[in-house]
Amino acid sequence: MNNQKRRILIFSTTYVPFIGGAEIAIREITKRITDIEFDVITVNLDGTKPSQEVIDRTNVYRIGSGRLGKLFFPIRAYLLASSLNKKHKYDAFWSIMASYAGFAGLLFSYRHPKIPFILTLQEGDSKKELRAKFQFILFLFKRIFKRAYVVQAISKYLADFSKEINTTTPVVVVPNGVDVSEFTADVSVQTESLKKTFNKESEDVFLVTTSRLVKKNAVRDIIVSLEYLPKNVKFLVVGDGPLRQKLEIGAGKSGVADRVIFVGEISHESILPYLKVSDIFVRPSLSEGFGNSFVEAMAAGLPVIATPIGGIVDFLKDGQTGLLCKVNNPESIAGQVTKLLESPDLGPKLVSNAASMVREKYDWQVIANRMKNEVFGVVLK
Repeated sequence: MNNQKRRILIFSTTYVPFIGGAEIAIREITKRITDIEFDVITVNLDGTKPSQEVIDRTNVYRIGSGRLGKLFFPIRAYLLASSLNKKHKYDAFWSIMASYAGFAGLLFSYRHPKIPFILTLQEGDSKKELRAKFQFILFLFKRIFKRAYVVQAISKYLADFSKEINTTTPVVVVPNGVDVSEFTADVSVQTESLKKTFNKESEDVFLVTTSRLVKKNAVRDIIVSLEYLPKNVKFLVVGDGPLRQKLEIGAGKSGVADRVIFVGEISHESILPYLKVSDIFVRPSLSEGFGNSFVEAMAAGLPVIATPIGGIVDFLKDGQTGLLCKVNNPESIAGQVTKLLESPDLGPKLVSNAASMVREKYDWQVIANRMKNEVFGVVLK
């Protein structure tokens, strides 16, 4: 890449302050690559955010709002992008996920075929769900991949998906990551405060999950697993979502309501103390493109229990960097928790191996360098 500062336009359905794995990735990567200028076009989801502002060093443009904002995002984003391109003459454009943002990129690619198109796959749905979602416009969905100059997938699982729909576009696997310095910070004061808040006794063992309360994260399976575990094992649910009330009712029916603590939505910057007050991270996902929460828990020093689903198997090796449980199987979760409780050397071994792996392969600076060299560097030659 030469010394001239280039400019890349990003299409993303959501962006900061609305946080998910994709939004974290954009922010962490763009603020670390200082020799490229980035603009983001996104949806003003709740309609209350500024239509234009600078976050970190990225220019953010918000259009539309709510569900209709998402629905019409491809057309409106394409029109705004065409206008911005007259001013900035973009060197490349980058769609985050092959859905609304992907279709915005597709439209822009037809109008500006000489500007390289980067497509990132961040999808957390299963391959079956992705095909079902776009079954009526599958030919257009496939065109997104064919028009892209390069596809960056956050896991081998998603890279395989792009190949299964017969794309001939080069595919590069660069995963998501974690800010290791942030998730190894000293939060002992906050942790002690949470122990008092949650009445955690010395003999208590806290399982924790940090996730949206939606079907794919299978939080209900963790709740049911408590039936097979000693009463001193409790469950901290950090996150919110449409299934919360149903999960609270389910905990009561399972007779474990007094052992399940629903914390609610916590900002990403404030999650670490909730991990530190806990002993084991569990998320028995039904589908997962990658799973930032898992590597965050590993960086924070927790042993991790997960299912062998999607991108999880890229970083979680059973018995080495974590433990695998069966899908839709609360007894299997309980069995792996019991293994950790009864094998005092196992937890520290998993934590040490996982922490080393995360530092070497998944720190955001490592990921940003890879994106610069393996994706942007190739496109901006």
